[in-house]
Amino acid sequence: MQVSVTTRAIMEGFARSTGLTDLSVEPRRYLWTDAFAVFNFLELFRQSGDHDDLQLALQLVDQVHEVLGKHHKESEQQGWLSGLDDEQARRHPTIAGLRIGKKMNERQPNEPFDEQLEWERDGQYFHYLTKWMHALSRVSQVTGRRVYCLWAIELAKTAHSAFVYSQAGNAPKRMYWKMSIDLSHPLVASMGQHDPLDGLITFQQLQSTGRQFSDQPEDLDLKSEIADLMSLCEGQRWATQDSLGIGGLLTDASRVSQLVGLYDWPESVRLEALLTDIKLSLQAYLSQNQLHLPADYRLAFRELGLSIGLHAIARMKKIIDVYPQKFNNRDRLLTLLEALFSFQKLQELIETFWLDPAHRKVNSWLDHADINDVMLATTLAPDGFLSIC
Repeated sequence: MQVSVTTRAIMEGFARSTGLTDLSVEPRRYLWTDAFAVFNFLELFRQSGDHDDLQLALQLVDQVHEVLGKHHKESEQQGWLSGLDDEQARRHPTIAGLRIGKKMNERQPNEPFDEQLEWERDGQYFHYLTKWMHALSRVSQVTGRRVYCLWAIELAKTAHSAFVYSQAGNAPKRMYWKMSIDLSHPLVASMGQHDPLDGLITFQQLQSTGRQFSDQPEDLDLKSEIADLMSLCEGQRWATQDSLGIGGLLTDASRVSQLVGLYDWPESVRLEALLTDIKLSLQAYLSQNQLHLPADYRLAFRELGLSIGLHAIARMKKIIDVYPQKFNNRDRLLTLLEALFSFQKLQELIETFWLDPAHRKVNSWLDHADINDVMLATTLAPDGFLSIC
């Protein structure tokens, strides 16, 4: 299958160049990219049955924890973020969160805030942590090993405790967008538009995965965190003109459809609202005509995020067709999905454009080569990422 050949070639190159398989290279770990890489290795394993693919996913998980679960090399602090000794830290590698993996250390308290520079500095992002939770959940399901789900839920509890905060008086809770590496204070206090939604769906997913293991500890239940995030999502609208954001909404909607169909979560109304906002978002994005720009003026990973999400449309329809009795608003959902199918041509346009070797030689690609490579591999073989079970 050509898709698998292309995906495999990309992922083998990524594994070598980032120090996963080439021990002569210092590991270059970045949490968002590595989460997608785990999904890709799991998908290659599903397609091939080759346990070497599965081993690469597990090896990457361990290396991420060893690198991003410890302080930045430029930090005065060293060792695990949790402060635990090696043995205990390896048993609970996510208990204190995980660094983003930026080359520059985080902004220090005595340094002024610089909006542009902040993008280059380390810290912790909630939406990166949720991607890693999703990756750990998928590893747990593929291997049948509960420990990966436990790590994901421990990470969820830590992230929720650090990023979600109460305001004065009766004001609703809010979320910080970026936290310090030790989670002691916010580096960017504003709230990411989709962070509450992403958190809610991811925590519901983890709750469902955890229930598959009969010996799941009661203290790792996420009911209270889910209730908080439901409150944060109440009355929110999710429409955006950002391609990566739209892709995220599509994948979130896909996960909601699976939660309803496979795990009986009563979320079909939320799914309808999501699909409505996605339709508005795609209409606005298409009106910008950005896909006609030259490669130098485009950010591939953002477009590839949209391409990945567009794969979810057909998968949502299949879930609704297989479990029609679980979707009381089935007709409205199918009408919305039918409207979304008209945007699927964007997926082919994006994939074809970035598969052209000439377009992968420009600076806008090379400056973000790791994340671009891995997300291109994901859109060519998206099931590892889009599935939650």
